[in-house]
Parts: sequence; structure tokens; C-alpha cells
Amino acid sequence: MASYREVKEAFDRAANDYDRMRRQLIPCFDHFYGAVGRVMPFGADAAVDILDLGAGTGLLAAILHEQFPSARLTLIDISDEMLEKARERFAGKDAEIVVADYSREIIPGRFDAIVSALSIHHLTDEDKAALFRNIFSALKPGGAFVNADEVKGPTEALDRFYWDEWVREIIARGINPEEVKAAQQRMQHDIPATLDAHLGWLRDAGFEDVDCYYKYYGYVVFGGRRPS
Repeated sequence: MASYREVKEAFDRAANDYDRMRRQLIPCFDHFYGAVGRVMPFGADAAVDILDLGAGTGLLAAILHEQFPSARLTLIDISDEMLEKARERFAGKDAEIVVADYSREIIPGRFDAIVSALSIHHLTDEDKAALFRNIFSALKPGGAFVNADEVKGPTEALDRFYWDEWVREIIARGINPEEVKAAQQRMQHDIPATLDAHLGWLRDAGFEDVDCYYKYYGYVVFGGRRPS
């Protein structure tokens, strides 16, 4: 299992190229990221508070800002290099940016929605379950948690199939071998769990309307609501 320092250093190094590589490495990028906002339980003009966990350069938060221009955004990440890109992206906008380890600290404040993209899979299963309980406590009644992440296939055969399809698609998109190698090195810090395990942890934490809203092989968008 990777340490806090190893994960932080890996993403500090990737900060300058992160946004470009997301689009190259995720064949379903637009639908995958876009689905997070589409399942929110409020309208586009709502002046809501949204927290992005593991926000990185603010890539997901920027998409949410376009979908919900009146929202107040809070971005949390352990990588100050990543968040420096987010500060540039959100200069002059209603966004608070915090360097913190969300897996080890109590989530500050109360939010209408808490989101994350490609971050929670770095946690152990025990820490994922604990985080979901922490997220539940930080949501306002009726608030939503939506996570866009990678999951492990439900069987070894399907997990291998998802991997092979991912490699085939990114090579077809023209990514060079060095970039593939760098992505695979970052994946050494991943601790994926199955989709069913994630949905079970959400239900155990008290969430309702728990479901997978979008799925493309191992890329999923899932979540639930805190009861009103």
C-alpha cells in the first residue's frame, strides 16, 4: 500500500500535465465527468455548497461550475502542486481551496453535495467505508454524494477484460508508450474495490437511493443521498 507521501509526490509530479492526460487516458471522459453534475438533486441556478474531495487541478470542479454557476465550491486535495493549478483556474471565482488529507481529517462544514473523481480508489477498503460515513455526516439533509471513480471487476476475468480494453482504447487514441508507462506507475498507488462493495458501504453509512448512475467498463459514477 502506498504511503501518504508517495501518493502526494506522484500527483505533485503529474500536476503540469494532469488535465491533458485525463482526456487521453479516459476514453469516456466527457460522459464520465459530466454525469456527476447531471445526477445532482437540484437545479442549474441553485446557490448550493459543493465540496470536491481529491480535487486536484480542479478539473471536475470546473465542469460543475459550468453546470451550476451559482454554486459555492470547496476544493480539497493533498497535493499543493495540483491545487496551485486549481487556484489559477478559479481566480476571481467563488471557490475555497484547501490543502488537506480528507481521508484523515473531519470534513469541514456542511454541504448540499460532496463529489470526487478518481481519488477515493487510493484508499484502503477500511478507509473508504470510514470516509463514506464521514461524508454522510458532512451532508445537509437531502444532500448528495457522487463519486466518479475506477472500480475492480467483480471477477478476475472481467477485471482483466476491463484492463485490456482500456489499454486497447488509449493506444488507439495515439498515446505514446512513455505516457502509458507513467500512467501505469501512478496506478501502483491504486487500491480499487468492486462496485458492489462501494454501494454496500454507502448503504451501511446510511445513504438512500444508492445506485450506479453511469458505467463504462471499470469507470463508474455512483452515489446516494442523505435522507431529508
